[in-house]
Amino acid sequence: MTTFDDRERAFETKFARDEEMAFRVTARRNKLLGQWAANLMKLTPEEAEAYSRAVIQAEFEEAGDEDVVRKLLGDLTAAGVEVDDAMVRKAIEEQAIEARRQLMESK
Repeated sequence: MTTFDDRERAFETKFARDEEMAFRVTARRNKLLGQWAANLMKLTPEEAEAYSRAVIQAEFEEAGDEDVVRKLLGDLTAAGVEVDDAMVRKAIEEQAIEARRQLMESK
């Protein structure tokens, strides 16, 4: 029975580690998205940092990426930036790859 218990604990540990990594990738991705959007809106470095934090916070409004897409689309459009849904979703994919790369390099 010890082998079974050890395997169960190993799976639980791996699951917890994978969930933590997914959370960190999403948070980093959202920070990078905030920087991307801030650059398009020509914000100052201080405003860009605050905006990145706001994009990270937007992730917690509902499950999935729709809350982040809505925030970015709304803010970019309000700032007069020519952007559409497809452009924002492409940026999400690109920044997710970059976020994963950065986290893997930091280990």
